[in-house]
Amino acid sequence: MTDTPEKIQEPRTWASDGWTAQVIKNDDDDGWAVAMTKDGQAEPALVGPWTMGRDKKNPKPLDGNAFSTLVKTASEFVRRSEQQLHASLHQSIAVTAGAVRVTVYLDIDPDEDNPSAVLSARDEGDDLLAEVRVAPSFKLNRSSAVAWAESGFVKPR
Repeated sequence: MTDTPEKIQEPRTWASDGWTAQVIKNDDDDGWAVAMTKDGQAEPALVGPWTMGRDKKNPKPLDGNAFSTLVKTASEFVRRSEQQLHASLHQSIAVTAGAVRVTVYLDIDPDEDNPSAVLSARDEGDDLLAEVRVAPSFKLNRSSAVAWAESGFVKPR
């Protein structure tokens, strides 16, 4: 038995390359939408409008070119979402405090039960100067980084 998912090429459902496109009724209007779901995921990664067919009543059938474009669009959407999430959970800013150049990092662990965050500072040689736990809601910006460094890295409130 193989673990390779079966290819499906039907007018309203295509599955291949780790993705499934499903044409669905758009509940918001009289039109159609297409849901792009990555294999192994319960929810679609992307839902977008889909074209009406020539009869202006039924959806246009999926085809190879449309599916390929949908896979590229959904993959890019997922990639950008992951990059945005990573950027929001792992922030850094370089500041000068006194005469010293310091890079301050905020690393957030968004655990559902026990979210936490660590604020750290490194010098230009990448040596750790300080590390403290902070609330996951801590806002890292230029002024908070400078204030923390100038305080001698006393735990922020």
